[in-house]
Amino acid sequence: MTIVAEKYEYVIGVDTHARTHTFAIMQSATGKIQQTQAFPVTEAGMRRALGWVRRRTSDREFLAAVEGTSSYGASLTRLWEDAGILVAEAKPPRRATRRQAGKSDPIDAAAAARSVAATDIESLILPRTGRIRSALRVLLVARRAIDTRRTADRNTLTAMLRSIDLGLDVRKAVTDRHIAQIAAWRALPADDAAITTIRAEARRLATAIIAANAALEANLAALGKHVTELAPDLLKLPGVGPFSAAILLSTYSHHGRIRSEAAFAHLAGAAPIPASSGNTTRHRLSRGGDRQLNRALHTIARSRLRYDATTRAYAERRTAQGRTPKEIKRCLTRYIARQIFRQMDTLMA
Repeated sequence: MTIVAEKYEYVIGVDTHARTHTFAIMQSATGKIQQTQAFPVTEAGMRRALGWVRRRTSDREFLAAVEGTSSYGASLTRLWEDAGILVAEAKPPRRATRRQAGKSDPIDAAAAARSVAATDIESLILPRTGRIRSALRVLLVARRAIDTRRTADRNTLTAMLRSIDLGLDVRKAVTDRHIAQIAAWRALPADDAAITTIRAEARRLATAIIAANAALEANLAALGKHVTELAPDLLKLPGVGPFSAAILLSTYSHHGRIRSEAAFAHLAGAAPIPASSGNTTRHRLSRGGDRQLNRALHTIARSRLRYDATTRAYAERRTAQGRTPKEIKRCLTRYIARQIFRQMDTLMA
């Protein structure tokens, strides 16, 4: 095992913000902060920062520990990686540490450098890279926002139609047929001002839901296009669709980011948690990890349990052995995590 301080003579801590980034040069052997400096967040500013660092490190090899490599530090990360510099994600200091050391940009930059100095090189958190992966993350965020808004509109429309009689049977949730019918409504001469207003609002909600449905279809098509370009064989696995594949690729990011299939399962919340007591030996589902990744694995598991003959046979066999549906699903999710990690590890190598 080799830690960062053993391989790199200097570690550069970077505290990132919208307008300026603050850089701290730390000597790995002693932990001494040699110098700190802030630079503007522009391409010219980041190049000046790189030249400043290289002059003060005598062009020796160094590692950059950057806070927010996928947000405020994204442009810096891309530029420095293009220059051949290894960039690692630095976690922000804990509150207890802040209370003792105080807070300022130079202090945070120094803390970023110190946070990775004793880390095993193979355990460094490397930033997610690639324009296609960035596009997938943007599409996934947009999809969640559209879906959340659509759900809210459907709930609002259902509540409105149940509280005010507008001539529709909505004892059950509003259906797509209802929505299409409401979107086609027009003002009626016999309606008073209040009903006219209510019908107009119902029509607006229905129109928004239809537009959201179209946006989600376009989003899914775009996800499928990028997934096919990046890892087409992933879609050949049973139960893996464009949406689940996009989540998997966005989380996995690139070869080497996740060191093993066990780490991937832990990240996905699919690692079994011991829950034994006395004469009972059992495990339970993990409630930790990346919940979006966990959602993708559960979606794949549900799809396989419904449509995949091999998975259904496995579930029947485990049921005959006395396993509960939750236990079967946990085992299946863990198997899927192993299978998918090995597939992506091969595809992205």
